[in-house]
Amino acid sequence: MKAAVKKRGIRKSRGEKAFEAAVYLIATLFCLFCLFPFAIILGSSFETEANFAVHGFPIIPKDFTLSAYEVVLGDSQIFKSYGVTIFTTVAGTIFSMFLTITMAYPLSLKKLKFRNAITFFTYFTMLFGGGLVPTYLLISKTLGMKDNIWVLILPIAFSAWNMFLMRNFFAGIPVELSESAYIDGANDFQILWKVILPVSKPGLATISLFYALGYWNQWYNAMLYLEDKSLFPLQYLLMSMLRNAEALREMAMTSGISMGAIPTNSLRMATTVVAIGPVILLYPFAQKYFTSGLTVGAIKG
Repeated sequence: MKAAVKKRGIRKSRGEKAFEAAVYLIATLFCLFCLFPFAIILGSSFETEANFAVHGFPIIPKDFTLSAYEVVLGDSQIFKSYGVTIFTTVAGTIFSMFLTITMAYPLSLKKLKFRNAITFFTYFTMLFGGGLVPTYLLISKTLGMKDNIWVLILPIAFSAWNMFLMRNFFAGIPVELSESAYIDGANDFQILWKVILPVSKPGLATISLFYALGYWNQWYNAMLYLEDKSLFPLQYLLMSMLRNAEALREMAMTSGISMGAIPTNSLRMATTVVAIGPVILLYPFAQKYFTSGLTVGAIKG
């Protein structure tokens, strides 16, 4: 009798079932709505150029062809650019997280001297900048980083916004954890490494993803400071392929395709797939941390 009552007590009512079904339906429709543009991009990348004028941009190509990918992947330079982008993304994200953590954690401690002054000067950089010309002269002339792969990392290695988000996340961790470690004789570095960072995985994953996306998608610094084609990151090379007729001609000659047969529209779609493909494959692994880290910095200011 008690088991029957208990079992009956956990059963959902019709209203609850209907509400749950509606939630799943809306979530499914929203996911399909978000995936629809990417489906168009993927399908159009395999379409022939002649069909775009007649059928538009299809999800399922009328005449399947790999000509756009032959142009994009026909030059070995694309793989060099992939290597440059992967290196700058991995090395840059690690270096940026090191700078962000080592500044965010001390600023989250109330015992730090000149804490407010340091916070103010850091915040000041978010409001005012030196401008393009002084920045260009500093990086290319004073620091001598023109045509250097580190120009893709060092100028954007630190983000004040990300640092403040990380600082607020650290400030939201119960202070009792640090105090108990202090009582046991741990110093600040040991507390950061063994206590704070292990419980900060959501925040670390979220900020790391922000930095990684920034490094992966950058092209502006390459346009300003790089002339050596072997140092071009992926995004800048793909942009050059679309905007520079000479680059298109070189790719066509390398892949054995005549200049008139270059698939302009499908080439745009293929470059998009090539550029965002690795990021889409990486995101599911970071999703569980990213979802819980979306509220990073939202509690304390």
